[in-house]
Order: sequence, then C-alpha cells, then structure tokens
Amino acid sequence: MQEGTFLWQPSQTSRETSQLTRYMKWLEKEKGVTHDNYEELWNWSVTDIEHFWESLWEFFDIKSSTSYTEVLDKREMPGNTWFEGAALNYAEQVFRDVTPSDTAIVSKSELRPLASMSWQELYELTSSIASALKAEGVTRGDRVVAYMPNIPETVAAFLACASIGAIWSSCSPDFGSPTVIDRFQQIEPKVLLAVDGYRYGGKNYHRIDAVKEIQKAIPSLKQTVILSYLSTNVEDASLKHAVSWQKFLNKHKGAALNYEALPFQHPLWVLYSSGTTGLPKAIVHSQGGIVLEHLKQVALQMDIQKGDRFFWFTTTGWMMWNLLVGGLLNQAAILLYDGSPAYPNLDVLWKFAEETEMNVFGTSASYLLSCKKRDVSPKDRFSLEKLRSIGSTGSPLPPEGFQWVYENVKSDVWLFSTSGGTDICSSFVTGSPLHPVHAGMIQCRSLGAKVEAFDEKSRPLTGEVGELIVGEPLPSMPIYFWNDPGNKRYLDSYFSTYSGVWRHGDWIKINRDGSCQIYGRSDSTINRGGIRMGTSEIYSAVEDVEGIRDSIIVDISHPDGQDFMPLFVVLEEGRVLDTSLKKKVNDQIKSFCSPRHVPNAIYEINEVPRTLNGKKLEVPLKKILMGTPVEKAVNIDSVTNKKALDYFAALAENITMK
Repeated sequence: MQEGTFLWQPSQTSRETSQLTRYMKWLEKEKGVTHDNYEELWNWSVTDIEHFWESLWEFFDIKSSTSYTEVLDKREMPGNTWFEGAALNYAEQVFRDVTPSDTAIVSKSELRPLASMSWQELYELTSSIASALKAEGVTRGDRVVAYMPNIPETVAAFLACASIGAIWSSCSPDFGSPTVIDRFQQIEPKVLLAVDGYRYGGKNYHRIDAVKEIQKAIPSLKQTVILSYLSTNVEDASLKHAVSWQKFLNKHKGAALNYEALPFQHPLWVLYSSGTTGLPKAIVHSQGGIVLEHLKQVALQMDIQKGDRFFWFTTTGWMMWNLLVGGLLNQAAILLYDGSPAYPNLDVLWKFAEETEMNVFGTSASYLLSCKKRDVSPKDRFSLEKLRSIGSTGSPLPPEGFQWVYENVKSDVWLFSTSGGTDICSSFVTGSPLHPVHAGMIQCRSLGAKVEAFDEKSRPLTGEVGELIVGEPLPSMPIYFWNDPGNKRYLDSYFSTYSGVWRHGDWIKINRDGSCQIYGRSDSTINRGGIRMGTSEIYSAVEDVEGIRDSIIVDISHPDGQDFMPLFVVLEEGRVLDTSLKKKVNDQIKSFCSPRHVPNAIYEINEVPRTLNGKKLEVPLKKILMGTPVEKAVNIDSVTNKKALDYFAALAENITMK
C-alpha cells in the first residue's frame, strides 16, 4: 500500500447530515460567515479566533449562569484568559436536556458482564457520590483522586467532582504505587477512591497493599473509599481512614445534584505527562476550556451524534479516557471496556463492538497493527453493520494499517488518524467527516488549532517535515502546572524554543491540501547525513518485515564525531535473528526510508521499554547507551516494563562505535 493511496470517500448523505455541515450552515445563517470547504473554515477559525470560539459557545448553547465580558483578553501565550465573567459547570452541561431512560453508558470487563446504565441511573449515582464527598468536607478546589479502572463508577465519581468544583485526578490500578505517589502526592488530595484489585489478561491483581502505600505517602488524605471490584469483601482493619463504597454512599441515595457555578478558568482535572526523565508534570485544565474543546472534537471532528455509541479503548491513566467521557457532553452513549485487548485473543474488542452496536471504534495504532500481524479478520467473524468510523491514535498509523482496516474490518468505514496529547487533552491534527481517506494520512488540522511546521528559523514549511507548533492560544491549553513557581516548567516545556509560540515536540509535515503526517518526537528524530527521518517511518518499515513484532532505534553520537545507530527488534515466536532476516530488515529500510538510515547493528531483545502510556523510550535509551546511569536517564516508575532496561544498561558497558 503506497502512502497517499485513496481509500474511501464520505457519501453525500453522510456529508450533509454531519454535525460539521450543520455548524457551517448555522454559521452562514446566524453569523453571515460562509465557507466553501473545510480549509477555508479552518483558516477562519485560526485567524478570527475570538469569533470562532464564541460561535462554538453559541452553537453548542453553553449554559452559563452569568455572561462573559470578553472572549479572550489577549492573544499572547501563555497567560491569557478566556470568557472572563462566565460561570458554568461541566456536569451540568452533561446532564441538561438528556432523556432519563436513554442509555448513557454501556460497559464490560474481564470481571463483569455486559451492562447498560441509563442517564437516570448515572445521574442518581453521581448525585450520591457528590453528596457523600460534600459530607466528607470536600469543597470547591479540593482534590479527589481515583485509583480506579475504566468502569461506570469512575465516570460518575468524576462527574460528581466536577459538579461541586472539586479537582479530579486519576491513575489506572495497573500503575504501581510509586508511580501513583509521584503523581498524586504533588496535588495533596483530600479523598482517595480506589478498588481492591482488577483482572487483566485472565489474571487477578490485588491492590490493597498498594493503597496502603499510597495512604502512607500522602498525609493530606482524610478519607479512602474502597470499591469491591475484584473481591466481594474489602474490609481490612489495617486500612486507616477507609470505608467501603457501599457505606460511603448509603446515607446519600436520593440526594439532589446541585451544580456549583464556576469561573471558566476553574480547574477541572489534573493530568500527568509520562515523566520519563523526571517527576511527571501535573497539567491542569479548566472546566470551560475542556467543555468547549471536547464538544468541538467529539461533535465536529469525530461527528459523534446524540445517541451514538462511542468507544475508545483506554485506561483511566490516559487522556483518551477523559476525551471518551467527553462524549457525554454531546449526549452520546459512551462504551467502557476494562481488561486486556488481547485476552483471550485479539477478537475481544471486535466482539464488544458487535455486542454494543458500536458506532465509533477508537483504539491505538499498535492495536490495529497487532491485528494485522496476527491475521485477524473481524469482518469474517462479527456483525459490524452499525460501525461507522474507526479512530486511531497513540502513534502514527502507517499505510499498511489503513489497508488492513479496509480489507479486513469494513470497506465502507471512515478511518481517521488523530494526534495531540495530554497537554491539551485533545487533538492538534485529526479527522473530518467531509474529507476522503488516504493511506497513512491524517485528514486535517483541528479547527481553532493554528498548527504549522516550523524550521529552525521559525519559518513555516509546506510539504516538508518541521517542528509542530501552535501559533494562537487554545482554551484547552493548560491553565498552569501544579506547584510550578513562576511557571518555569510550563515555559520550559512549550515556549523555550520559539518566543510566544507553542512548540509541541513532534515532527510534522503539512501537505498543500491540509492533510498531515506525524513523524514521531522531534527530540528522537534520526538525522543521518543531513537527512532527517522520523522514527515512526523506520518502525513502519521494520515491523512490516515478516517475523518482526516490535522495534526501537536510537542514534548515538560519539565525541569523536562518529555515529552509531543500533536497531533493536522483538521477534515473533519461533523466529531467529539470522543473517537472512537482518538482510531483509536492512533492505526494507533502504527501500522505504533511505540507505543512510540502515542501522549499524541489529540486536534481538525480549521487549521494547515503554512508558505507562505505551510510548517507546527512545530518548532515555539513547542516554543509557551513551553511559548515563538508568536512574538518571529515566524515571523508573514511569516505565511499564522496568526489567527491559537491564539489557540496555549491560549493553552500554560493552557497546562499541562502528
């Protein structure tokens, strides 16, 4: 499959009934603003940004108890203020105008069978939790943290926090206690919500001991609430200041849900960077910024309609969980799955799609590529008539991934690739229901996001790879990092390269038609002989070789001017890294990337080291191989498979420049 190959075109009917078309017609009728195509609309949205974001406020009829005085006080980044004077509430935006008997959540896990929750049931559970939190003394601005899986109780707990103005933060229970402590300790929470354990890949994992360690390390905690998820009884005398979920809520059933009127800039939640080289950054987003951004992303870019069934495979430790919950803002039903996507096999999520009559299937590029590698063919085993679109994120989806979807899932489906980050809890480049699909391409830049590719002299590039920058403010940019005096880490993270311009840290190419390609992190790009190559391009070539399951590559510079670029590969079971396989890998890189990017050596490893969010540890591995001790090169607790680093630490002592 060649990059750019045409694969799919939206029908005239789907274009006309899309929320994006409805918005464009509304703009013309109500504002006299006319655009003939998406690129014209995008250009207006990033040029007249005040009127664009104000139009979204009106189009989505944002409920506010007071009027705003101005949309944006200044266009400078950072330090601007959006919708000054407005007072709103995320949870109120979710529950207003819903039909109580309609479905709000459909869920399934390795521990629980398929179940549905109505809007009325979600409202009542949210009300009970909110009332119980207030009884514990939780008020506006207090932090509530969750060590909870992707289940309905977690969603309701978040909505309860939003309703009273408490600040939410969550980690998945598969995170080890040191990792959780690194995150939660920073924000000094008052209440911890946790489960006793979880099941993943058919195995049970108990978490009471981890909860004890978290309690001990965070003295600000006044109460811990334990949900019986793995077991039926979680009474544990050694858990101090702890109560069962049932007892916590018993006295609060039937409570009314009151919505705190909050300033637009009031904190909604704290998310965390991967923390691969230090303490994770505690990223704070606002209630109003997320309401507007997620309505835009869910409704206009993903075309999720009221009543649709919206799924993204995620855990509560990844920002995609927060975006998935954002589907509720548009009165869609959200679909939750808790467990391994490969247990008992890779069919499990496709079966879930059939069972739930899923409309939007969101997943990672690595999952789709795993299905391709294992010759999974969902169309032959499952009824997917309701499936309208498939979203892919986490890493670039190569052309062969696109090809697999259209040949093995559904020929008439909208496949969109999307890329953004925890930093804005949304996408910079994404899908559009008005665009065709071309292999390996991201369809467009997100509305309101002035994304450009910059060279080292701050000059915008077209059709060439450059730094992904954002030239105008977004409401969902972090309002600040928690405990960051003088905004030092904030400024260093985004504004230290280009003055007044957000540098995201990804390589991007923006084509003349507005489509885009992401080439991996700019701080791990391979530059050989002046030819820059994103690591994602190399991985796409390598992992398409039969017998290669996973890979990671680094380019090591030596003080004497020599470079050494080793490639590390994980083999399929039963394969051997012999001369023949090495030649196939090198030939593939030579053909699909460039002869300059053929590695100096190829090594077999058992697994690729990854962050808790699934990203390959390229930069830390480079540091380790250049002699930096592991504990200084990477925050160990941010690594999902810590033992995988041992191989590289040992290799660093013996590696030679070739």
